[in-house]
Amino acid sequence: MQSYSTQPSKESGEPVIHDVFESNTGTWQYIVADHSTLNAIIIDPVLDYDPSTQTISTHSADALMTLAKKNNYMVDMILETHAHADHITAASYLQSRLAQDQGFKPRIGIGKRIGQVQDTFAQRYGVPPEEYHDVYDILFDDDEVFKIGDLSAKAIHLPGHTPDHLGYKIGGNVFCGDSLFHVDLGTARCDFPGGSANSLYNSGRKLLELADNVKIWTGHDYPPAGREKPVSWMSVQDHKQNNAHIKEGITEQDFVARRTERDAKLAAPRLLHQSLQMNIRAGRLPKTTDVGFRMLHLPLKLNGVEW
Repeated sequence: MQSYSTQPSKESGEPVIHDVFESNTGTWQYIVADHSTLNAIIIDPVLDYDPSTQTISTHSADALMTLAKKNNYMVDMILETHAHADHITAASYLQSRLAQDQGFKPRIGIGKRIGQVQDTFAQRYGVPPEEYHDVYDILFDDDEVFKIGDLSAKAIHLPGHTPDHLGYKIGGNVFCGDSLFHVDLGTARCDFPGGSANSLYNSGRKLLELADNVKIWTGHDYPPAGREKPVSWMSVQDHKQNNAHIKEGITEQDFVARRTERDAKLAAPRLLHQSLQMNIRAGRLPKTTDVGFRMLHLPLKLNGVEW
């Protein structure tokens, strides 16, 4: 686990930010806190999953709780940028454990369009409605303003990677989820149901219209050869000048062509099916069957052979 934190002055109006990297899925997780009140949120937490043994564990989530406790934070909310297709969310687990530790239950939040994503994948995987309806406590409207202690935050709709995708702007920071990556990687894929390269271009331009010194904190990093360490944020100016897919001068037509060509060559995420089934449930476990199993469905690939 890699962790880094910012420490603003008390007069700055900026949050304390702890970025924690989960290397198995290349995911950046964040604890964002108001240093005056010690109220905090957690963004995009990871539940560990071993596909070779079908085993869930909680090392990454427990490390987030330890970090929050070490800093005396009270976690008010656990926020998702979208329904992830590459890792399982620890939101429900953290909500349950933090409720025990803190004496109150943090709310789980996501964008208001999550319903269409839930319905799409519930139908695909046979998830019963009672296991994914009303599992989120907060459904953010576009540009909805909310509080983290005394700090003001805003939910920003950033569709493209998924239709429900949100970013969270807190002070001079935007937690953009799977919209923009490190400048040498560019942007996220758009080939999931409801994804749109045109929408992602417009979301990227929305981010690049912010002040040059705004920090854009990404949801993932996959360092290529020549760059050893994962990087959690880059400035708007960095992206304007150097983002491989969406820097200044790249037209929407060019972006869509490049993004479409790139997506056609990408393999499906390793934990695609497990992640989507759990994440439309906000990380809640599937109900136990009559014979005592909790089941996830995995499609068979027949490689063109039928009998």
